[in-house]
Amino acid sequence: MQLLLDTHAFLWWLAGDTALSAAARKAIGDENNDVFVSAASAWEIATKHRLGKLPGAAAIMTDIEGAIADQSFVALPIAIRHGEVAGALPGPHRDPFDRMLIAQAMIERFVLVTNEQTFGSYGVARLW
Repeated sequence: MQLLLDTHAFLWWLAGDTALSAAARKAIGDENNDVFVSAASAWEIATKHRLGKLPGAAAIMTDIEGAIADQSFVALPIAIRHGEVAGALPGPHRDPFDRMLIAQAMIERFVLVTNEQTFGSYGVARLW
């Protein structure tokens, strides 16, 4: 299975936070699964840390890419097609980070690991 971590799932995995569901922990920890972290999550972490909304992310801010590699996760760049689809998504969901993750999951056919139930309304496979 190919998993795309929502930003909160990535941060909770790194922190060992019990807010991450048991099913998500099991899937992320399964060596048979490929786990991806989007450049959109790095952008979101950096933005929210700068704004003071993620003070606990100070340690990861020094090397987000290294944190991804240390977990044997795969960094997922943002492609032009991802931007086209994210920008054209219908509906009221306005968060640009979430829209990008939805678009990437749709295009790449990834299972999106997120507790955001509204993501399912976009037709992406969701694990939580």
